[in-house]
Amino acid sequence: MNTPQRRDDLVDLAGYHSPQLDVAVRLNTNESPYPPPPEFVDAWLEALRSLPLHRYPDRAALRLRRALGAFFDQPAERIFCANGSNEVLQTLLLTYGGPGRRVVVFEPSYALHSHIARITGTEVVEGDRRDDFTIAPERACALVREVRPAITFVCSPNNPTGTVEPLGTVEALLEAGEGLLVLDEAYGEFAPESALTRVADDGRLVVVRTYSKVWSMAALRLGFCVAAPSVVEDLEQVVLPYALAAPTQLAGELALDHVEAMGERVSRLIAERERLIAALGELPELTVFPSGANFVLVRTAGDGHALWERLVSRGVLVRDFSRRPRLADCLRITVGTPDENEACLAALREALEEVAA
Repeated sequence: MNTPQRRDDLVDLAGYHSPQLDVAVRLNTNESPYPPPPEFVDAWLEALRSLPLHRYPDRAALRLRRALGAFFDQPAERIFCANGSNEVLQTLLLTYGGPGRRVVVFEPSYALHSHIARITGTEVVEGDRRDDFTIAPERACALVREVRPAITFVCSPNNPTGTVEPLGTVEALLEAGEGLLVLDEAYGEFAPESALTRVADDGRLVVVRTYSKVWSMAALRLGFCVAAPSVVEDLEQVVLPYALAAPTQLAGELALDHVEAMGERVSRLIAERERLIAALGELPELTVFPSGANFVLVRTAGDGHALWERLVSRGVLVRDFSRRPRLADCLRITVGTPDENEACLAALREALEEVAA
């Protein structure tokens, strides 16, 4: 019997993986280290009792979109919701990508931009970042003008580097191209500025956000984008019907009643991020990169993968990027609770001293 074969263009495609190991301190997936506020959980569980579970959910997620629109001072017609920001990205590529079309990405950046593009048969053109991981506007705009992509992806704050792109770079890229500019702001709440106010009814800017980080709802899988109403209408024609479950829609709506608690988490994590950056900077073996996200990228002077293994042996899991192109010997550390961060720093000091000895 012949074994079914995947598409020829997917033969060499590797999956997207993040090791999940049984360790005491998990700082590898950029989750919030704090659960949602108990008041939110109680309100959500109580509201679940009245959901008509025998009926399909609202296909258009209108109540959630209106609530998000009121929160961000945006019309509901500009908002598209999906199962995590990754499904937003997938729907954008299913709608505007595909065979014969191109996307531009600036590496190193979020791997799923390229990964989903290739899954949808879209050609990926890679532009390089500068040594400090920022995008060089002149070079980037020249590439966009040359390639004429259907979509240009910019991640800000950039994952895994934490780099925040100036809004001037975003505006320059918008002017340079004719396709969509998708600004992935999955970590936008941790950064000093956002491009949400640049979205226009006749514009090509799409800003993608998620509930996973700030709202402590990674398990519920809820993301959204803010875009021109015509783009939202296109996405709604492509996304699977009834894709967004009613409990998830309800959670997204109710979370907006707890903005103060969520904002306090952001402030706490930003303070911990700065403390972590300062402490990491005291280790001469590490180069620490600036971050506007809830994680910090470091480069070790030695073997990054070996350092990652030593951390795991001490019960600390961070993300290993040490063998990825342009990120040699780099590790990404999610900002955790103060205790988790202290455990990570202690493990790092021990591991580095072990290497030196």
